[in-house]
Amino acid sequence: MVWLSAQTGSHVTAAPFYREIKEQAYRKELRRMRKIILASGSPRRKELLEQIGIRFEIHKAEGEEIITSSVPEEAVKELALQKAQEVAGKCDGDIIIGADTVVAVDGQILGKPADRADAMRMLRLLQGKEHQVITGVAVLSKEKGKAVHFAEVTKVHVFPMTEEQMERYIETGEPMDKAGAYGIQGKFAVYVSGIEGDYNNVVGLPAGRLYQEALAAGIDLLL
Repeated sequence: MVWLSAQTGSHVTAAPFYREIKEQAYRKELRRMRKIILASGSPRRKELLEQIGIRFEIHKAEGEEIITSSVPEEAVKELALQKAQEVAGKCDGDIIIGADTVVAVDGQILGKPADRADAMRMLRLLQGKEHQVITGVAVLSKEKGKAVHFAEVTKVHVFPMTEEQMERYIETGEPMDKAGAYGIQGKFAVYVSGIEGDYNNVVGLPAGRLYQEALAAGIDLLL
């Protein structure tokens, strides 16, 4: 189909216009039909994905976590991939996102504290020094037949805390479900002297890098 331009009298093709309409309709239908699943029950990761506009469902991975590497970056990549693969095997999602976060300090890997005493042990290790927060991410796409996995590292510096301050913080209950026994987005913020890297990574998910890494592999999470 061609149209006659009112200004020039020349013929203008409608093909680009219709192509754009078709592409918009395709993206809308793809977004309606495609199912993205977050293989994590973390409320922080849920909030971060919602914040950037990704539509998804949650199916928490509950299998045994197996670590074969003592290198923190490799360990979290393993765990993230395990979670994504577990959920992919029992759900009908098109894209599965798995993630796992640990804290590394003085050669030790800190996950979530087992109890209050363990939380105190972890907080003591962090005092007045730098540590690393490392999040492993895995993205599986059944449509593309591809897997993306990487680890993001952020350095965090903590002010010294007294024993009383650590005890009061543990009393809040905030440390108990968080790697390294603290939440940077919560009450622990007053003890953080600075960070080097992605703040969202410390919260639980490097949202920007997640999107960019997936996009580079041909997986647009925002379609």
